Amino acid sequence: MIALFAPDAAATDAIGAAIAVHLKAGDIVTLEGDLGAGKTALARAVIRTRLDEPDLEVPSPTFAIVQPYKGIIHADLYRLADESEIDELGLVEDESDIVLVEWPERAPSLLRRPGLGIAIRMGAEGVGRVLNVTARGREMDQLAGALAPWRAEETQ
Repeated sequence: MIALFAPDAAATDAIGAAIAVHLKAGDIVTLEGDLGAGKTALARAVIRTRLDEPDLEVPSPTFAIVQPYKGIIHADLYRLADESEIDELGLVEDESDIVLVEWPERAPSLLRRPGLGIAIRMGAEGVGRVLNVTARGREMDQLAGALAPWRAEETQ
């Protein structure tokens, strides 16, 4: 696990950009955290970087559940009633897509697929964000190097 600290929105964006560069086709990136923790903000940075469109409007998929982009699927499973509904959403139909999933605990099978798990929470006294990044079925050496500027003590 890599523990990171993002003191502000710009740092969250930079972390998302660093992660985006190291994602591979077929990766499932699970984003866990409370409401308002920054899951969508991080996903937005990943999407904008992958598509090389820094001003792209990237709405939260909360109501649409799935927002597709070229080579990327962004999903918010908060309103899913049952894991079987992910089959209808087509999240993993194209194995070349990168899939960003908010509220993955609604579909535990996604937590076993190769990619990254990112848990986000507010920092101490509500300052910044703490992100814990883990790899599932893949190496993290290069990504760990790219994320070094934001490394944090695990006690933060």
